Amino acid sequence: MTPAGKARRKVLFVCAAGPSVGGGHVMRSLTLAKALAQKGAACAFQATPEVARVLDAFAPNMARADAEADFDAVVFDSYALGADDHRAIAKGRPTLVIDDLADRPLAADLVLDAGPARTAEDYAGLVGPRTGLLLGPNHAPVRPAFAALRDAALARRAEDGPVRRILVSLGLTDVGGITGRVVALLRPIIGDVALDVVLGGEAPSLPALWALAAADPRLVLHVDTQHMPSLIVEADLAIGAGGSTTWERCVLALPALTLILADNQIAAARALEAAGVTPCLEVAAPDFDTAFVREVEALLTDGARRAALSAASARVCDGLGADRVAEAFLTRL
Repeated sequence: MTPAGKARRKVLFVCAAGPSVGGGHVMRSLTLAKALAQKGAACAFQATPEVARVLDAFAPNMARADAEADFDAVVFDSYALGADDHRAIAKGRPTLVIDDLADRPLAADLVLDAGPARTAEDYAGLVGPRTGLLLGPNHAPVRPAFAALRDAALARRAEDGPVRRILVSLGLTDVGGITGRVVALLRPIIGDVALDVVLGGEAPSLPALWALAAADPRLVLHVDTQHMPSLIVEADLAIGAGGSTTWERCVLALPALTLILADNQIAAARALEAAGVTPCLEVAAPDFDTAFVREVEALLTDGARRAALSAASARVCDGLGADRVAEAFLTRL
């Protein structure tokens, strides 16, 4: 609630989205926007056509900002924008930049970087001396629905049963048709295990997957799903992209094989791999198909390894990051 006598703060979100970028920037910004709204802020998104498509699917009631919109603060979530862009848009208003790269100057009052290996030194010379840094997975914006199911998920993981359901979640935009490629590799090696496949309505793999699902009862498609928390709880193993959905899987302790789809995912994914949280494969590697089949077959048969991955995942973050970030940002307004 907005404190008595204090005007409701208006926060503008400026995000990237599109076929080569995916929808993860918008999704995590939506989670933060809802956390800010819970604390009394009024949030709106600068809606390019690509951003609008994600909002239409997952938050149709979220306000869209026009060019003349009035605002008190800005949240940026785009790797294409640097300090000059931040200043030009914010015009002196407080700013929060959501980043994962630490590779360019940022004009920010706060920087959020959920990378598991990120340190303050990584931003030396890239931000001002008064910029606050919110670092590590416990600041990752994860929807409250995930944290709400954490106890149930941990209890389910403790049962330590065989793999009955595999969740395939490689991004709404299905960059390069990776979802269809992975499903084709999985089908011959999984026996009667069910495949829950999550992707967006415009994913290039979707037409072929619909045809496959009609003939293969193991394959269940979830298009623009609103039910990721329950899908993660019900899964025994995941094939997931190395983006922001990583933290959702960790909150619910789901053992996963992480596929690195873009260079900006490498640092976080490899840090988690080194910590025993998830094995990783780079899709661009020439031996990807062979390595993928080998890794999945090993995970299917090794219950002790899945249990170790699950326990390590659960220690990464608690899913309460959005509330922490919202509170920190509002104190700057």
